[in-house]
Amino acid sequence: MNRRLLDFDWEAVAGAAAAVVAIVLHLVDVVEEDTLLVIILFILAVILVRDLRKQGREERAHEAMERAEVAMHAMQAAIAPPDAILIGPRKLRSESERFARRGRGEMLWYNVCLEMFRPQQLFDAMLRPAIDNPQVTRVQFVLDEGAREVWEDVVTPKLQTCDGSAKVAEPRWTSLPEDVSFIVAETEDGATEALLSFWGEPFMSRQADRQVPRYIFHVQSGSELIERLIELGRLARG
Repeated sequence: MNRRLLDFDWEAVAGAAAAVVAIVLHLVDVVEEDTLLVIILFILAVILVRDLRKQGREERAHEAMERAEVAMHAMQAAIAPPDAILIGPRKLRSESERFARRGRGEMLWYNVCLEMFRPQQLFDAMLRPAIDNPQVTRVQFVLDEGAREVWEDVVTPKLQTCDGSAKVAEPRWTSLPEDVSFIVAETEDGATEALLSFWGEPFMSRQADRQVPRYIFHVQSGSELIERLIELGRLARG
């Protein structure tokens, strides 16, 4: 009830009442015609001022809404997850292991550096979790022809010690001039993510006679880059 009273246009009511009173007084010859005209003009002026004030409030409210909308979009952009997250040396091993344990279906390992599997601890941290993961049904490598010897000398003997080695398919051997390296897998929630790296500094470091990853990008499922990585893998596999 109080809210309705506050919203009621009392200025319009007062103006209409004053006009009625003025007309009645004029009809009973209490107010002259000139005075009546002045009263009417005054009422019209009051109504005009009221309308201008109302228009000003509406414009300010509209501007405030526009500013709020801009601020809301800025906040949404600020809290939206990034397309890719950079993973540094301190978290590289744990992130790679977590990615392999969350994978399911087929995992695609594209142009990865097989030299990093020479140390048993790196093999156990990066590739074995995918092999031991029962949700991963197939591990497919796409490798450059130049890595065939390392595969046979380093990776194959280690695979033979794994119970789930049968899910590791024979690599697709091809020519890969690209400097990009990535792992793509579907995750437990049905999304597709990737670990992306590049050959050479600063993404890989040379240790003794091999290169090992130093930085990788964890590409999120909402990134448009995922589709391009899948396409690269498809084209390389023929």
